[in-house]
Amino acid sequence: MLHRILTGIIILLIILDGYLLLGFWGYWFFTDLTTSNPIFIPILIIIQFPILYFILYKAYIGPIQLLTQDIARFMTGIQEEPQIVPNAWSGGMNRVIIFFLKSLQILKVFKQELRDGRKLRSEVDIASEIQKQTLDQQNVIVPGLTIAMATTSATEVGGDSLDIIAGRDNNHYIYVGDVTWHGVPSGFVMMMVNALISAFSLSESNGAKILSNTNTILKPRIKQNMMMTCVMLRWDATAKKMYYTGAGHEFVLVFKLKEDTVYKVKSWGVALGMIKDSTQILKEQQIAFDPGDIIILYSDGISEARYRSEQTGLLFGVDHIVGSLMSVNIKNPENIFRQLTIDLSAWMWYKCKQYDDISIAIVGYNTEWQEAQTLLDIYNHIDATMITEWNWWLEKFNKTTI
Repeated sequence: MLHRILTGIIILLIILDGYLLLGFWGYWFFTDLTTSNPIFIPILIIIQFPILYFILYKAYIGPIQLLTQDIARFMTGIQEEPQIVPNAWSGGMNRVIIFFLKSLQILKVFKQELRDGRKLRSEVDIASEIQKQTLDQQNVIVPGLTIAMATTSATEVGGDSLDIIAGRDNNHYIYVGDVTWHGVPSGFVMMMVNALISAFSLSESNGAKILSNTNTILKPRIKQNMMMTCVMLRWDATAKKMYYTGAGHEFVLVFKLKEDTVYKVKSWGVALGMIKDSTQILKEQQIAFDPGDIIILYSDGISEARYRSEQTGLLFGVDHIVGSLMSVNIKNPENIFRQLTIDLSAWMWYKCKQYDDISIAIVGYNTEWQEAQTLLDIYNHIDATMITEWNWWLEKFNKTTI
């Protein structure tokens, strides 16, 4: 209503000026007034200018200046909240102010999300770096064994754990673990398990005790819907005997050289974090393991890799892992790792999507003439022409297309 009154006043003043000018030129009844008082028109016009400017300032100029200042301060971060209020004399200008206030509120939300996103990005980077250090095997050598291993996560931080630990009494532990889901929460659970297993391996010489002790500490400290499947090998380097303990994980694949056969051994057990006390469930069992034999531990990121990365595609499956092993002429961990990488890449194909973390450990019992080795960079020696797209050495942060 006010802006209509102001508009009417301005119109009346303009009409009055028009009549005065007409009188000055000798028209109508203002002629006597203008001719007898020639200074009247300039004084009247001079008086009108401040009035018109005051009206325009209150209606438009002042609110626009305040709005411009608020926007500038908001965008530069000087102030978090707009200070202007929609109290201009012009209703149309008030609507403009309200529009910009709404826009600034939306921008405030975007700024906060961007700030939080940067913070989260930084925290994810830190978690990823810690995990890389945790999974850094530093070329641990296990007497009598050649081990080829690698892990790659589906996101910046993964839930798979893969480690070689030198324990007490010349025992060495090789294990693969898989936390439910993946991402930062799973990554933290994985790091907790890795630290606990490393600690308990210094005081225990039995895989089942190490995992049950780990479970006892882990269970009350994680969410109910989080757990970690795991399978652990214990190599007694003195007695040259191999044992395994399963905690609800995938099969243990055992290749027997003399029989030229792969046995799929069910890991059994219960996942870490599933129940409060697993001491009566987790059992360590011996594996018949002779020179030239090979054991494969893997996470379900391999067995559940999708054909051509279609979400409803066929799974790679355990049989394909066995097929890759059997297709190798000279069966040793390095050659099997190389062939499995090629076959898995061909299965996932181009523009592939890795839906889950992938880990594998291929453990071979050396013959007398072989030297103990831990191979962590075999992928750097795989012929690139044999790879479709997926590979172990692709950077995690480039995985928008894999």
